[in-house]
Amino acid sequence: MSDTPKRPQPSPSHKPRPTQRPTQRPRPEPVEVVKHRRDSTLSALVDGVPYISFLGIEVERHGDELTAILPFADKLIGNPMLPAIHGGVTAAFLETAAVVELTWVSVWADMEAGLLDLAEQRDEILSYLPKTIDFSIDYLRSGLPRDAYARARVVRSGRRYASVHVEAWQDNRQKLFAQATGHFLMPSRG
Repeated sequence: MSDTPKRPQPSPSHKPRPTQRPTQRPRPEPVEVVKHRRDSTLSALVDGVPYISFLGIEVERHGDELTAILPFADKLIGNPMLPAIHGGVTAAFLETAAVVELTWVSVWADMEAGLLDLAEQRDEILSYLPKTIDFSIDYLRSGLPRDAYARARVVRSGRRYASVHVEAWQDNRQKLFAQATGHFLMPSRG
């Protein structure tokens, strides 16, 4: 006889456990589909506001980061003696960058999940835009007669209220010509 203990035999009512398979994640969408959805959403957002096209503002997307571009045009000059970009144009450019960034951030999750297609809802674009409560601009130097760039950062965003900071530059990202902080009322989603 051997001294090794015997393993207990399973009872007839005992069923062996099925082998656990790791849960499979759904296959990611092709990159072309994701890029197209993001680009068409951004295009619908920008094209849905006539004032953006009137000023000639363009928005470039790299991943989830947006850069607003104000290509230089003679109609943007406020003081022909310097010449310098009009302060109202600068303010509109920064506010536009803030509104587009805030809207982009607020629709991102639904857009990524495929639940929102602004390209097909062009008549409803304005309902997705936040309303400006206040907008404070610091003019740091004259806007020269050349292209300008702006990036906005959402500082705080809740269901009803959001705060955004925007910086604008021309030749050198470190030499801002204007910056702004805005507070916005978020659209109700009901």
